[in-house]
Amino acid sequence: MKNYAACLLRYPEMGITLDFSKLPDEQQSMESLVQRAYQQMEDLESGAVANPDENRMVGHYWLRDSSLAPSPELREKIDASLAQLKQFAADVHAGRIASPDGSPFTACLVIGIGGSALGPELVADALSARGLAMFFLDNTDPDGMLRVLNKLPLQTTLVVVISKSGGTPETRNGMVRTQAFFRERGLSFAHQAVAVTGVGSQLDHVAREEGWLQRFPMEDWVGGRTSETSVVGLLPAALQGVDVDALLGGAAQMDAHTRIRDTQHNAAMRLALAWYTLGAGHGSKDMVVLPYKDSLVLFSKYLQQLIMESLGKELDLDGATVHQGISVYGNKGSTDQHAYVQQLRDGLNNFFVTFIEVRRCEDDTVEVEPGFTVGDYLQGFLRGTRKALAEKGRPSITISIPTVCAASLGALIALFERAVGFYASLIHINAYHQPGVQAGKKAAGSFLKLMAQVSAKLTDQPVTAAQIASDLGSDEEDTYHALVHLAESGRAQQRMADDPQKDTFCSAN
Repeated sequence: MKNYAACLLRYPEMGITLDFSKLPDEQQSMESLVQRAYQQMEDLESGAVANPDENRMVGHYWLRDSSLAPSPELREKIDASLAQLKQFAADVHAGRIASPDGSPFTACLVIGIGGSALGPELVADALSARGLAMFFLDNTDPDGMLRVLNKLPLQTTLVVVISKSGGTPETRNGMVRTQAFFRERGLSFAHQAVAVTGVGSQLDHVAREEGWLQRFPMEDWVGGRTSETSVVGLLPAALQGVDVDALLGGAAQMDAHTRIRDTQHNAAMRLALAWYTLGAGHGSKDMVVLPYKDSLVLFSKYLQQLIMESLGKELDLDGATVHQGISVYGNKGSTDQHAYVQQLRDGLNNFFVTFIEVRRCEDDTVEVEPGFTVGDYLQGFLRGTRKALAEKGRPSITISIPTVCAASLGALIALFERAVGFYASLIHINAYHQPGVQAGKKAAGSFLKLMAQVSAKLTDQPVTAAQIASDLGSDEEDTYHALVHLAESGRAQQRMADDPQKDTFCSAN
C-alpha cells in the first residue's frame, strides 16, 4: 500500500494540497517529454509564437505578473488596462458613474459566449461580494434572453458586452436583443453600456459611434478560455466587488510554483502526467470533476471548456492525425452520490475523478446529530466516495483548498491552465487554437444562408422539402429542417403527412 503522506504535494503558504495517493504508479519514463514541455512553456512565457495557426503569442500568464511581459510596451498596456478597469469599477461603486437618471447602478448584465461568459459566471457564482448583482446572457436562445432581461432592474443595470472580434453571432444577438429591450421601454442602451473588445473591431466602432459609457481593449494574445485574469474576467469581477488583486495574486503564486523544473513539486506538471498516465497518452479515460462545495458547481463547466477546447484536436503540431482530447463532466458532491456515482463505482471503468475539497465552512456550528455537523457529513461523503471508488480500482486525484476566496479561485484557475499547457506539450498538439469551433460557426452560417433561400422560394402553393431542395440544389435534410423552423416560428405553414418526406410547406400569408 502507498504511503499517503508521500503522495501529498503541499504549498503551505497558499493552503493548497494535491493528493495523488489514489492513482496507479507511472509505468514509463517520460523525462524527455517533460523537459520538452518545460522548455515550450518557458518559450511561451518569453513571447514566442505559441499559436502558429494565427501567428500569435499566448500571454495570459503576463496578466498576473506584468514584469514577465516580453516588452515594456506590453507591460505598460497590461498595467494600464488593470488600473483603468479598477478605477471604472470604483467610480461605479461610488456613484461617480451612474445611470442616466443619476441613480447608482445596482446590477450588471454581461453579454458574452464561451470563455467570455464562463469565467465571469464562475467567479460571480463562487465569490460573495458587495458590488453589483450579476446577470448573464451566454446563449442565443430568445426565451432564455427574455427570462434574464425580465429580472433586471433595467434603469440601474450596467451592460458589459464582451467580444474580441465584435462579430461573434451569439454575443451580437444578445446585444441586439438587449438594445431592443431597452428601446421598447424608453431607455438609452448606449448610456448604460460598456464594450470589452479588440481595438478597431466592429463592436469597438459601434460603441464609439453610439457614445457608450466606456470601451476596454481586449488583448489579441489572450484566448477566451484563458481570459479570466484579463479585462474579460476582471472587469465583471471588479464590478461585482471581488478583490481582483487577490484573484491575480493567487494565480501568480500558482504560476510561480508551477514554473519550476522540479517535477515532484510542480503541481501542474504532476496533474498533466497523471492525465497522461491514466489516459494512456490519448485521453482514453474521461475526467469527472467533483467539487464538494455549492459555490464551485460551475467549476466543472469551466474546466470542460478549458480542457476540451484546448486538447480536443484532430492534428498534432506535425500535421499527423491523432484525434486527441480528454472528455470532462461533473456537477458537485455530495449531490452526485445520488446521481452517477453508482456508475462510477460499479459501471464502466472509463474515467478518473478529480475531487475538489474545501476544508473550512463559514458557518458550521449546528449539530444535526450529537457530535456531527452538516460540514462533518460533507467531509464524510467526500472521503467515503473516494475510498469506495478506490476499492473498485477507480483512480482519483484530490485537490484541497482552505476556503473559496478570490486568491484560492485564482490559484485553481492558474493550476489547470498550466496543466493544460504542459499536457498539450506532452502529446504534441496546439492547445491555443480551435478549428473545430470555427468549422461549427461556418456550418451555422451556411444553414442560415440556406434558410433565407428556402424562405424566398415559398409561395401560397404547397411544396415538399424535396421540391425546394431540387430547385436550389441543396441538401434535402437541411432544407426540411429549415422549413420546419420557418413554420414553427410563424414564417411558413406546414401540413404534416404520414411520411415526413411528403410534408408540404407554403408561405405564412
